[in-house]
Amino acid sequence: MNANNNIRDESNFNSPLGVRGLPYFIDTTLRDGEQAPGVVFGLREKIRIAELLDDIWVPEIEIGTPAMGEKEISDIRSICKIGFNFKTLAWCRATKTDIQMAKRAGTNGIHLSFPVSAVLMKVMDKSPDWVMKQLLETSQIAASEFEYVTIGAQDASRAELSFLKEFVSSAKDFGASRIRLADTVGVLNPMTTFDMVSAIRKVEPDIPLEIHAHNDLGMATANTLAAYMAGANCLSTTVNGLGERAGNAPMEEVAMALEMSAKVNCGLQTDKFQAISEYVAKVSNRHVGDSKPITGKMALTHESGIHTNSLMKNRSSYQLLSAERIGRQEVDFLIGKHSGKATLEFFMHESGLLFDDAFTSRLLILVKKMAEKLKRTISKKEFFDLYTQEYVRIINQELSILKY
Repeated sequence: MNANNNIRDESNFNSPLGVRGLPYFIDTTLRDGEQAPGVVFGLREKIRIAELLDDIWVPEIEIGTPAMGEKEISDIRSICKIGFNFKTLAWCRATKTDIQMAKRAGTNGIHLSFPVSAVLMKVMDKSPDWVMKQLLETSQIAASEFEYVTIGAQDASRAELSFLKEFVSSAKDFGASRIRLADTVGVLNPMTTFDMVSAIRKVEPDIPLEIHAHNDLGMATANTLAAYMAGANCLSTTVNGLGERAGNAPMEEVAMALEMSAKVNCGLQTDKFQAISEYVAKVSNRHVGDSKPITGKMALTHESGIHTNSLMKNRSSYQLLSAERIGRQEVDFLIGKHSGKATLEFFMHESGLLFDDAFTSRLLILVKKMAEKLKRTISKKEFFDLYTQEYVRIINQELSILKY
């Protein structure tokens, strides 16, 4: 299936397990994304984000944390009642109270999170014995209330591997539909991610595995891709990477990394990425950096003369993604210190202006001087003002010669 052929593969929606080998995205923008400091979504904004995720064909969303209170439960229930195509999941602590609150919220599934590292068990005043006992008890209760139960290994990246293996195997034996391996503080790198997932896959080759990567060291996208290649085909992401501290793995980056680097069909409507990126940035009051991969303002923008000369002949020469593929329009080349004659000729020819090689060379010197003085690229208006000034100067010079 081509991600943009408008033929929806419903089999990726009918199973909340992600067992078919294709990437299975679980979007957590409305849960982990809203946990970012200072981010608050109103119900209308939540519904609009859900609509956009549904349009992109995300098969499952982690919709919120019922234990936050009645308002959260009401919002979750309102979204669940709309009838979107995706499955809905509630995040819970491993307690009976949280499970009861999630049941009132009306999600399809429930996610039960357990601390599995020594540092988290200590600060939460828990023990490995408590974890294993609570895993059995809460899994059984949740299974009787929800279509499916997913189990989270919180801080899996810092857990003792032997205990992590035991935890995952027990979760499977207790009926878990999927296991989430969470890099809670973003300490993993692609190699350690691959090793961790591979180690779990050796002891549990069949249980669906989910990777939940944080971006504290800037490796969330790479770690998610590495986890997928090691056998975790369930991918927890957020729009724009929104989330606590440095955020989560960005959905749009992970999807395009799968498509362009791993040559794997992501199964999403990638041509709608720009629209949802801009909306989430707006309602979260979190600006998308100009150089952010995929949806950043400058991600598909060029100034270098060496590059633009080739790009005019073949856009793919120095640009991996076509703008159309991610819902953008190709942008004009920028004019600045690093521009070459070909860029100036492009703009002058496009505007029907007169020029020759000598004129372009002189104009390029003026462009570079202005860019260096302003310490930025120059606008089209500034460029055409320079053109006019230089053109008038030459005309006056020629008239002066004729006069004498």
